[in-house]
Amino acid sequence: MYGHSPMHRLSHQTYSLLTLIFCLLHTSSVHAQRPAPPSTQRDVSWRQLPANFLHDQKEIWLFPVKLAKGHHLAPTIAVVGITAGLIAADPHIAPYFRRTANFEDFNEIFSGRNTSILMAAVPSGLYGTGLLRKSTYSQKTALFAGEAVLDVTVLEIIMKTVTHRARPSDIPPNGDFSDTFFQRQRLAASSFPSGHTIDAFAIATVLSRRYPTHHWVPWLAYGAAGVIGFSRITLQSHFPSDVFVGAALGYSVSRFVVLRGQ
Repeated sequence: MYGHSPMHRLSHQTYSLLTLIFCLLHTSSVHAQRPAPPSTQRDVSWRQLPANFLHDQKEIWLFPVKLAKGHHLAPTIAVVGITAGLIAADPHIAPYFRRTANFEDFNEIFSGRNTSILMAAVPSGLYGTGLLRKSTYSQKTALFAGEAVLDVTVLEIIMKTVTHRARPSDIPPNGDFSDTFFQRQRLAASSFPSGHTIDAFAIATVLSRRYPTHHWVPWLAYGAAGVIGFSRITLQSHFPSDVFVGAALGYSVSRFVVLRGQ
């Protein structure tokens, strides 16, 4: 808004993020006294976390073997097809966000730093709430979220190492947005997939699956994850295809690997 000082805008941004964090923690802890998961379901604790993580990585990297046997073909084809379509559309979509100033206020609120703080605060706050309320269910939910983030971080690093895709912000406004893969030399500058998005959807899926009886949790969790993903496009940190792949992988790893059996 015109006439507002930078300090006023910063206070408003901080308030908005804190409100979102509070809502996520409040809705996720409504059922904090739920009974612990049955023994037939996968469990987690600080002691079990390293073994869980190693087992998760085995499941993730052996997925092509299952695919070769004909499992999960339909969703895999769908994800690959949509990704290919978005990669083809990226050169037509990204230049608009590269040139426009319509999202300046939005980008200030959902900057990379602010969204990283939000994603760290939700599982940390949930774990702290579980300690205060003596709820092992809330604590385990936070640990599952942390496990999911560890899993997708490894996946993200490997994919970025292989693809070395340039970010939209690296390309001049009138430059070539079609030749972007295998361009970057530094891993931190690689764009495919979006790290913020893969983390956001991994956390959102854990919260949504662990609190299924509270119908607002999926809306709030996936809504926040979607906004974070969109911010990566408006900030010109990632292409739409980077964000879509991040969302699909974050959901899949949490839903079918970390929370398998639940």
